[in-house]
Amino acid sequence: QVQLVESGGGLVQAGGSLRLSCAASGRTFSGDTMGWFRQAPRKERELVSTINWSGSRTDYADFVKGRFTISRNNAKNTLYLQMNSLKPEDTAVYYCAAGHVGGDEYAYWGQGTQVTVAS
Repeated sequence: QVQLVESGGGLVQAGGSLRLSCAASGRTFSGDTMGWFRQAPRKERELVSTINWSGSRTDYADFVKGRFTISRNNAKNTLYLQMNSLKPEDTAVYYCAAGHVGGDEYAYWGQGTQVTVAS
């Protein structure tokens, strides 16, 4: 059974940092793109960042570029999101996605980890 488990979320003050992790099991995802999404209360899910299989190409939404860094450790089958200079508007549930199908579609999703940024 494929499972993605996010961790590292929590409460942080504006300007602070968090590092999210996504541990995958049941399948290795070293050969494909993985991504992070987020969903704020009363908002639609939105793409945060993606990373290709080797880590050589990364893409970021404009609202996080320069503040967040995506990375992966294929040996550990784990995805990371380093979040710096956090803003209250970053408050959301952050989801890990794997098994890239195409575009912004993924076959597998984690249950999410809550990130709350206090002003």
